[in-house]
Amino acid sequence: MATVDSVPTASGVDLGAAPRMGRPGQRAKVLRKLGAYTLLGALSLIILFPIWMTVVRALSAPIKYIDAGQPVYPIQPEWDIFARAFERGDMGRHLLISAVMTVIITAAQLITSVLAAYAFAFLRFPGRNLLFGVFIATLMLPIEVTLIPNTETIRSLGWLNTFQGLTVPFLATAIGTFLIRQGFMGVPKDLRDAARLDGFGNLAFLWRVAIPVTKPVIASFAVISFLAAWNQYLWPRTITTESSMSTVQIILRPLAAAAINELNIGTAAALIAAVPILILLIIFQRQLVRGLTAGAVKG
Repeated sequence: MATVDSVPTASGVDLGAAPRMGRPGQRAKVLRKLGAYTLLGALSLIILFPIWMTVVRALSAPIKYIDAGQPVYPIQPEWDIFARAFERGDMGRHLLISAVMTVIITAAQLITSVLAAYAFAFLRFPGRNLLFGVFIATLMLPIEVTLIPNTETIRSLGWLNTFQGLTVPFLATAIGTFLIRQGFMGVPKDLRDAARLDGFGNLAFLWRVAIPVTKPVIASFAVISFLAAWNQYLWPRTITTESSMSTVQIILRPLAAAAINELNIGTAAALIAAVPILILLIIFQRQLVRGLTAGAVKG
Protein backbone atom coordinates (compact mmCIF):
# COMPACT_ATOMS: atom_id res chain seq x y z
CA MET A 1 0.00 0.00 0.00
CA ALA A 2 1.36 3.41 -0.90
CA THR A 3 1.71 5.93 1.92
CA VAL A 4 0.64 9.48 1.58
CA ASP A 5 3.45 11.83 2.63
CA SER A 6 1.48 15.02 2.16
CA VAL A 7 -2.04 16.13 1.55
CA PRO A 8 -2.60 19.00 -0.87
CA THR A 9 -5.43 21.34 -0.02
CA ALA A 10 -7.86 22.97 -2.37
CA SER A 11 -5.57 25.96 -2.66
CA GLY A 12 -2.67 23.75 -3.72
CA VAL A 13 -0.67 24.15 -0.49
CA ASP A 14 1.09 20.97 0.63
CA LEU A 15 0.41 20.77 4.37
CA GLY A 16 2.63 17.76 4.91
CA ALA A 17 5.71 19.45 3.50
CA ALA A 18 5.47 22.53 5.72
CA PRO A 19 7.28 21.11 8.77
CA ARG A 20 10.17 19.86 6.65
CA MET A 21 10.53 23.26 4.99
CA GLY A 22 10.75 24.95 8.38
CA ARG A 23 13.54 22.75 9.74
CA PRO A 24 16.46 24.42 7.87
CA GLY A 25 15.33 27.82 9.15
CA GLN A 26 15.01 26.55 12.72
CA ARG A 27 18.43 24.91 12.49
CA ALA A 28 20.00 28.14 11.23
CA LYS A 29 18.33 30.08 14.05
CA VAL A 30 19.72 27.68 16.65
CA LEU A 31 23.20 27.92 15.11
CA ARG A 32 23.04 31.72 15.17
CA LYS A 33 22.07 31.69 18.84
CA LEU A 34 24.80 29.20 19.63
CA GLY A 35 27.37 31.34 17.84
CA ALA A 36 26.17 34.48 19.63
CA TYR A 37 26.31 32.81 23.05
CA THR A 38 29.75 31.40 22.30
CA LEU A 39 31.04 34.83 21.32
CA LEU A 40 29.49 36.47 24.39
CA GLY A 41 30.96 33.75 26.60
CA ALA A 42 34.43 34.30 25.14
CA LEU A 43 34.14 38.06 25.61
CA SER A 44 32.99 37.53 29.19
CA LEU A 45 36.05 35.41 29.92
CA ILE A 46 38.33 38.08 28.42
CA ILE A 47 36.70 40.79 30.55
CA LEU A 48 36.62 38.73 33.76
CA PHE A 49 40.18 37.40 33.44
CA PRO A 50 41.88 40.54 34.84
CA ILE A 51 39.46 40.52 37.78
CA TRP A 52 40.24 36.86 38.45
CA MET A 53 43.98 37.57 38.33
CA THR A 54 43.51 40.40 40.82
CA VAL A 55 41.77 38.03 43.20
CA VAL A 56 44.55 35.48 42.70
CA ARG A 57 47.22 38.09 43.47
CA ALA A 58 45.34 39.19 46.58
CA LEU A 59 45.03 35.66 47.96
CA SER A 60 48.54 34.46 47.11
CA ALA A 61 51.61 34.91 49.28
CA PRO A 62 53.51 37.56 47.24
CA ILE A 63 57.03 36.09 47.24
CA LYS A 64 55.85 32.52 46.69
CA TYR A 65 53.55 33.69 43.89
CA ILE A 66 56.36 35.52 42.09
CA ASP A 67 58.74 32.56 42.51
CA ALA A 68 56.06 30.27 41.01
CA GLY A 69 55.94 32.38 37.83
CA GLN A 70 52.67 34.19 38.62
CA PRO A 71 50.25 31.41 37.57
CA VAL A 72 46.49 31.80 37.13
CA TYR A 73 45.74 30.07 40.45
CA PRO A 74 46.57 31.09 44.04
CA ILE A 75 49.84 30.03 45.64
CA GLN A 76 49.69 29.38 49.38
CA PRO A 77 46.37 31.25 49.78
CA GLU A 78 46.11 33.66 52.68
CA TRP A 79 42.38 33.52 53.36
CA ASP A 80 42.53 36.22 56.03
CA ILE A 81 44.06 38.80 53.68
CA PHE A 82 40.85 40.81 53.27
CA ALA A 83 40.35 41.08 57.03
CA ARG A 84 43.98 42.15 57.43
CA ALA A 85 43.68 44.74 54.68
CA PHE A 86 40.45 46.10 56.18
CA GLU A 87 42.08 46.45 59.59
CA ARG A 88 45.45 47.73 58.34
CA GLY A 89 43.88 50.53 56.31
CA ASP A 90 41.13 51.38 58.82
CA MET A 91 38.88 50.96 55.81
CA GLY A 92 35.62 51.14 57.72
CA ARG A 93 36.17 54.83 58.47
CA HIS A 94 37.46 55.72 55.00
CA LEU A 95 34.69 53.81 53.25
CA LEU A 96 32.18 55.79 55.32
CA ILE A 97 33.83 59.10 54.34
CA SER A 98 33.77 58.10 50.67
CA ALA A 99 30.14 56.99 50.96
CA VAL A 100 29.00 60.28 52.54
CA MET A 101 30.91 62.34 49.98
CA THR A 102 29.54 60.27 47.09
CA VAL A 103 25.92 60.41 48.26
CA ILE A 104 26.07 64.21 48.71
CA ILE A 105 27.62 64.76 45.28
CA THR A 106 25.27 62.35 43.50
CA ALA A 107 22.13 63.77 45.10
CA ALA A 108 23.17 67.38 44.44
CA GLN A 109 24.14 66.67 40.84
CA LEU A 110 20.80 64.96 40.21
CA ILE A 111 18.85 67.94 41.55
CA THR A 112 20.87 70.63 39.80
CA SER A 113 21.10 68.71 36.54
CA VAL A 114 17.35 68.01 36.39
CA LEU A 115 16.47 71.64 37.09
CA ALA A 116 19.01 73.05 34.64
CA ALA A 117 18.04 70.51 31.97
CA TYR A 118 14.38 71.43 32.36
CA ALA A 119 15.19 75.11 31.92
CA PHE A 120 17.22 74.49 28.77
CA ALA A 121 14.67 72.07 27.31
CA PHE A 122 11.30 73.71 28.04
CA LEU A 123 11.72 77.32 29.11
CA ARG A 124 12.16 80.19 26.67
CA PHE A 125 14.47 83.04 27.68
CA PRO A 126 16.96 85.31 25.87
CA GLY A 127 20.36 83.77 25.20
CA ARG A 128 19.23 80.26 26.09
CA ASN A 129 21.20 78.53 23.32
CA LEU A 130 24.30 80.67 23.93
CA LEU A 131 24.20 79.96 27.64
CA PHE A 132 23.76 76.25 27.00
CA GLY A 133 26.76 76.28 24.67
CA VAL A 134 28.91 77.99 27.30
CA PHE A 135 27.61 75.54 29.89
CA ILE A 136 28.59 72.54 27.77
CA ALA A 137 31.95 74.09 26.89
CA THR A 138 33.00 73.61 30.51
CA LEU A 139 33.23 69.88 29.73
CA MET A 140 36.40 70.62 27.77
CA LEU A 141 38.13 71.89 30.92
CA PRO A 142 39.90 69.08 32.79
CA ILE A 143 40.01 69.20 36.56
CA GLU A 144 43.72 70.11 36.43
CA VAL A 145 42.82 73.52 34.91
CA THR A 146 40.57 74.52 37.80
CA LEU A 147 42.48 72.67 40.52
CA ILE A 148 44.58 75.58 41.80
CA PRO A 149 41.80 78.25 41.82
CA ASN A 150 39.36 75.86 43.48
CA THR A 151 41.97 74.84 46.05
CA GLU A 152 42.70 78.46 46.92
CA THR A 153 38.98 79.15 47.26
CA ILE A 154 38.47 76.17 49.57
CA ARG A 155 41.53 77.19 51.61
CA SER A 156 40.29 80.78 51.98
CA LEU A 157 36.92 79.50 53.20
CA GLY A 158 38.59 77.26 55.79
CA TRP A 159 37.12 74.13 54.25
CA LEU A 160 40.25 71.98 54.14
CA ASN A 161 39.63 68.51 55.61
CA THR A 162 35.85 68.99 55.57
CA PHE A 163 32.95 67.49 53.67
CA GLN A 164 32.19 70.95 52.26
CA GLY A 165 35.60 71.02 50.64
CA LEU A 166 35.16 67.51 49.27
CA THR A 167 31.74 68.12 47.75
CA VAL A 168 30.93 71.78 47.00
CA PRO A 169 32.97 72.08 43.74
CA PHE A 170 31.05 69.09 42.33
CA LEU A 171 27.46 69.92 43.26
CA ALA A 172 26.64 70.68 39.61
CA THR A 173 27.92 69.17 36.38
CA ALA A 174 27.45 69.97 32.71
CA ILE A 175 27.42 66.32 31.61
CA GLY A 176 24.35 65.62 33.73
CA THR A 177 22.55 68.66 32.36
CA PHE A 178 23.37 67.60 28.81
CA LEU A 179 22.24 63.98 29.21
CA ILE A 180 18.99 64.79 31.00
CA ARG A 181 18.21 67.65 28.61
CA GLN A 182 18.50 65.22 25.71
CA GLY A 183 16.01 62.99 27.50
CA PHE A 184 13.63 65.89 28.09
CA MET A 185 13.82 66.86 24.43
CA GLY A 186 12.30 63.46 23.64
CA VAL A 187 9.14 64.15 25.65
CA PRO A 188 6.26 64.17 23.12
CA LYS A 189 4.74 67.57 22.40
CA ASP A 190 1.27 66.07 22.95
CA LEU A 191 2.15 65.43 26.60
CA ARG A 192 3.25 69.02 27.04
CA ASP A 193 0.05 70.33 25.47
CA ALA A 194 -2.11 67.99 27.58
CA ALA A 195 -0.31 69.03 30.76
CA ARG A 196 -0.79 72.68 29.88
CA LEU A 197 -4.51 72.14 29.33
CA ASP A 198 -4.73 70.40 32.70
CA GLY A 199 -3.24 73.47 34.34
CA PHE A 200 0.14 71.99 35.23
CA GLY A 201 2.80 74.52 36.15
CA ASN A 202 6.49 73.99 35.55
CA LEU A 203 7.12 72.07 38.77
CA ALA A 204 4.04 69.89 38.35
CA PHE A 205 4.95 69.09 34.73
CA LEU A 206 8.55 68.33 35.76
CA TRP A 207 7.55 66.01 38.62
CA ARG A 208 4.53 64.27 37.09
CA VAL A 209 5.50 64.05 33.42
CA ALA A 210 9.10 64.91 32.49
CA ILE A 211 10.87 62.93 35.20
CA PRO A 212 8.76 59.72 34.88
CA VAL A 213 9.17 59.71 31.09
CA THR A 214 12.96 60.15 31.28
CA LYS A 215 13.52 57.96 34.35
CA PRO A 216 15.98 55.59 32.57
CA VAL A 217 18.18 58.52 31.51
CA ILE A 218 18.13 60.02 35.01
CA ALA A 219 18.92 56.64 36.58
CA SER A 220 21.84 56.07 34.22
CA PHE A 221 23.25 59.50 35.05
CA ALA A 222 22.90 58.73 38.76
CA VAL A 223 25.09 55.66 38.28
CA ILE A 224 27.64 57.64 36.26
CA SER A 225 27.70 60.38 38.91
CA PHE A 226 28.15 57.83 41.69
CA LEU A 227 31.06 56.14 39.91
CA ALA A 228 32.80 59.44 39.19
CA ALA A 229 32.45 60.66 42.78
CA TRP A 230 33.49 57.34 44.34
CA ASN A 231 36.62 57.04 42.19
CA GLN A 232 37.88 60.60 42.78
CA TYR A 233 41.52 60.78 43.79
CA LEU A 234 43.15 64.04 42.71
CA TRP A 235 40.74 66.47 44.37
CA PRO A 236 40.44 64.67 47.75
CA ARG A 237 44.21 64.22 47.75
CA THR A 238 44.64 67.97 47.25
CA ILE A 239 42.34 69.32 49.95
CA THR A 240 42.78 66.71 52.68
CA THR A 241 45.91 67.07 54.74
CA GLU A 242 44.77 64.86 57.61
CA SER A 243 44.43 61.10 57.28
CA SER A 244 41.25 61.21 59.34
CA MET A 245 39.42 62.78 56.36
CA SER A 246 41.05 60.71 53.62
CA THR A 247 38.77 58.87 51.23
CA VAL A 248 39.18 55.19 50.50
CA GLN A 249 40.94 55.89 47.20
CA ILE A 250 43.66 57.86 48.98
CA ILE A 251 44.51 55.18 51.54
CA LEU A 252 45.00 52.60 48.79
CA ARG A 253 48.29 54.17 47.78
CA PRO A 254 50.20 53.67 51.06
CA LEU A 255 48.76 50.15 51.32
CA ALA A 256 50.02 49.36 47.82
CA ALA A 257 53.48 50.66 48.75
CA ALA A 258 53.92 48.10 51.53
CA ALA A 259 56.89 45.75 51.80
CA ILE A 260 57.25 43.15 49.07
CA ASN A 261 56.05 40.38 51.36
CA GLU A 262 52.78 42.33 51.93
CA LEU A 263 52.02 43.49 48.41
CA ASN A 264 48.79 41.52 48.39
CA ILE A 265 47.38 43.76 51.16
CA GLY A 266 47.08 46.67 48.72
CA THR A 267 45.44 44.44 46.13
CA ALA A 268 42.95 43.11 48.67
CA ALA A 269 42.15 46.66 49.79
CA ALA A 270 41.51 47.70 46.18
CA LEU A 271 39.05 44.82 45.79
CA ILE A 272 37.25 45.88 48.97
CA ALA A 273 36.99 49.45 47.63
CA ALA A 274 35.46 48.11 44.41
CA VAL A 275 32.67 46.17 46.17
CA PRO A 276 30.22 49.14 46.41
CA ILE A 277 30.68 49.84 42.70
CA LEU A 278 30.04 46.19 41.84
CA ILE A 279 26.87 46.13 43.94
CA LEU A 280 25.64 49.35 42.34
CA LEU A 281 26.20 48.07 38.81
CA ILE A 282 24.45 44.78 39.55
CA ILE A 283 21.39 46.56 40.98
CA PHE A 284 21.11 49.27 38.33
CA GLN A 285 22.45 47.50 35.25
CA ARG A 286 19.09 47.54 33.48
CA GLN A 287 18.51 51.22 34.14
CA LEU A 288 22.03 52.02 32.99
CA VAL A 289 21.64 50.16 29.69
CA ARG A 290 18.16 51.58 29.06
CA GLY A 291 19.33 55.10 29.80
CA LEU A 292 22.39 54.92 27.59
CA THR A 293 20.41 53.40 24.70
CA ALA A 294 17.36 55.66 25.07
CA GLY A 295 16.50 57.12 21.70
CA ALA A 296 18.74 54.72 19.82
CA VAL A 297 15.77 52.76 18.47
CA LYS A 298 12.76 54.53 17.05
CA GLY A 299 9.40 52.87 16.75
